[in-house]
Order: sequence, then structure tokens, then C-alpha cells
Amino acid sequence: MRVRTKTISALIFSLVVFCMTGLSYAQSKAPNIVLIVADDLGIGDIGPYGQKMIRTPVLDRMASEGMLFSDFYAGNTVCAPSRASLMTGQHSGHTLVRGNGEFPLDPDQKILPEYLKQSGYATALFGKWGMGLLGSTGSPEKRGWDVFSGHLHHVDAHFQKPDSLDVLDRGLIQKQAIPEGMYANEYFTRLAEEFITEKKDQPFFLFLSYSVPHAELVLSPEAIQPYLDSKGESIFPNEQPWPHGRHYGPQRFPKAAYAGMVTFIDQQVGKILETLKRQGVDENTIVIFTSDNGTHVEGGRSVNDIDFFKSSGIYRGQKRDLYEGGLRVPFIVRWPAKIQAGATSGYRGVFWDLLPTFTQLAGKQAKDTDGISFAPTLLGKKSQKSHPHLYWEFHEFGGKQALLKDNWKIVRLNVSKERYGQVELYDLSSDPTESNDLAGSMPEKARELTVIMDSVRTSNPNFNFGYK
Repeated sequence: MRVRTKTISALIFSLVVFCMTGLSYAQSKAPNIVLIVADDLGIGDIGPYGQKMIRTPVLDRMASEGMLFSDFYAGNTVCAPSRASLMTGQHSGHTLVRGNGEFPLDPDQKILPEYLKQSGYATALFGKWGMGLLGSTGSPEKRGWDVFSGHLHHVDAHFQKPDSLDVLDRGLIQKQAIPEGMYANEYFTRLAEEFITEKKDQPFFLFLSYSVPHAELVLSPEAIQPYLDSKGESIFPNEQPWPHGRHYGPQRFPKAAYAGMVTFIDQQVGKILETLKRQGVDENTIVIFTSDNGTHVEGGRSVNDIDFFKSSGIYRGQKRDLYEGGLRVPFIVRWPAKIQAGATSGYRGVFWDLLPTFTQLAGKQAKDTDGISFAPTLLGKKSQKSHPHLYWEFHEFGGKQALLKDNWKIVRLNVSKERYGQVELYDLSSDPTESNDLAGSMPEKARELTVIMDSVRTSNPNFNFGYK
């Protein structure tokens, strides 16, 4: 009996040591990273940022279980340069890609998945790419992605029910059919769930680059149903149908369709969170939800629709503006192992911070980026650094520039015509809606910020405001 007691005690001790060792390993293991980026979703479109008419219960819960950032900015006000900023850790005065149009990434500039692969991560991209066509220096098979299925060309992502996608298969990109009757973004979620299941035993980086709620307001009957009444009419007033024969597909109820797309995104996030939990990797997975820029006025959506839903929140402008409504984005981070539920942060972050943050958490921090790691904020530490200023430039509508320093924001328009033209000056601490231009009454402050703005960009062969 005494021998058996000793044996049982030894077994219990071994089990305790094993469990403690396993726990220690789980705590020290590099976190998985799931980055979910919506396309042209306004900061005011989801519940955590004040939306009242569009239902986003999953994102509401995600914010309550994680950390909500109140002062986070996109890399740019349109897709490609914003995502290029995210991938390179550079602002749009330094990136090679500074506008839409399928300009490829710089072959000499390492990007996020390439860094993470060096740290042992499996990498996958599902959805919109738009930073390098087949054969270019930005094609996904050359840029650190193990798995890719989506749209190489950004215009392909305008349509919600394509017959095929660009797929990385045995080292080559080729067109492959999408399952019949399926919407592209549903398929991206299915592929993401399969990737999580397959790679659950090693660190992974999953980039879910959805193409909604951008532009083509075409969605399944199930997705729009919550926003139709018993007669099949929109529950929202003053719908202006988008007709057949234009670039984007027709839509009888643009408001209801947009709301349905936002709720659809919310549901897809829910599926990803459920898969992470089912596969036992929920605790040590960082899930980030954000948008690539402000909301849009395309495919039947109007400025009146933006005002109706308050898609830009209290802020002025939308996509293609360098006012706050074009640049401020929702940013929610969930990481149960590290982030206290219900946390909020006023850290002023921006897309080019993601690369240094992720690489630091993966164990090999990137250097020589424009970004600042906000890992201290996520981990509840007091060592968080801050940006001296943020800068953006945009090369449509005559060219635009903006710089934000402390609470002072300057915006310059028509840069292509007036290289050193007039600037607008706003004090965001008292005027977050950018309604009161102070450039005329505070010329010294305007001049101070203009000098900084004119010093931060480098020349670019494709995007130089028409100047050499």
C-alpha cells in the first residue's frame, strides 16, 4: 500500500510539472496574428464607435472582450497606399506605392509576412491584394505568403460574386473557379477557417482582406434580409436605386445593402473567433479588426447616406479626403491571454505601426520603419512611445497633403497646381470636426507645421504631384 501511495504521489507530481511546463510554454509561445481589414468601412459604421442602426453584435462583443482604440488612423485615404503602408511600415511619403493603379511593391523593401516567416510563422492572405500583378515585384508568391487566394487586381475586388480568383498553387499564381453560387467574401472566410485548423500547432499570420462594404452593393438575400420589411422593402427612407449598366452591379436599396454588408462582416468575424476557440488557440491569438480608410460614395451610396448612418462619426469627410473622416478608422484588438477585457486606449496609432508591433511580438523586431510598436499598450506597460507627427499624401483630385502634430492638423489641397500653396489649419482638441480653419488667424503655427510637412516626404517616380 505504501509503495502504491508513493507511486500515485509521484504520478501526481509529474502531472503537475507537466501541466506547469505546458502552461509556461503556452504563455511564452509567440502569438498567432489574425488581421481583418474591411474595405471602405467608416469609423461610425459599427456599434463600438456609436452606430445605432446597423447591427454588429460580434464586434460589440469583441470590443468588450479586448481593447478599443479611439485615435487610430489608416495609412492613406484609399486602398493600395493604405495597405502598402501597413505592409512596409512606411508612411505614404516614403512608400513606393502611394496610390491606386496596380503599382508593385518595392523589391528592396521587406514587408510584414516576410519578416514573420523569418520568425517561424505560417502566412496566409485571403482577399484583396492590389500591390502587384502577376510577374511583378509585388506578386504574393514573391512576398512571403505561403497561401493566397483572392484578387491581384484591385478592380477585380469591385465585384462580389466573381467566377474565379487568383490562387497561389504549388508556387504559381493561377485563376481557379470559386464554388458555384458563392460570394467571394464568404469563400475567404471558409479558407481562413481551414488555414487556422491546419496551422493551429504553429504560429500563424492570417490577413483577411475583405472587399466589403466597398462599392458593389451586391449581397445575398440572407445578408440584406435584416434590413427589409415584411413586404421586401427597405426599412430605411429615401432609397435611391443604383441602375443597371454602370460599373458596379445594380442595387435597388443602397442603404439596406450597405447595412447588410456591415452586418455580414460582423458575422464573418464571429465565424473566425468561433474557429479559433474550437481549435484551442483563442487565448494566444491577437485578432485585430480595422478598415483601410474612410467610407465611400460609390456604387449607389451617396453623401446623404453617409450622413444618414453617421458613417464618419462626428468627423468631416470620407474616402479620398485627408480630413479625419477619410483617415480615422475603427481599431479593435482582442488577445485574451494579455489584454484586459473592456480596455480602451487613446494611443495615437497608424497603419505603419503594425509592422514594428507584430515583429516585436514575434520576437524579431523590424528596424528602420516609420512606425512605432504599440506592444507596450497592448501589454499594459507604461513604456509606450508616441509619434512626433503623422503625415499623409494623396495623388488624386489635384493632390493633397496632411500633417498631424499634437492636436494641430494642417491640410494642403491642389498640390499639383500649387506646390507650396495655401494650407488649412485645425485644432482638433477644440474642433474635431475640422470646421474652423485657423490658418489665417494663426500664421506662425501654420508656417511651423508647413515646414515639417515639406521636409518629411521623399521623391517618387510615379507619385510626385507632377513635379520632377
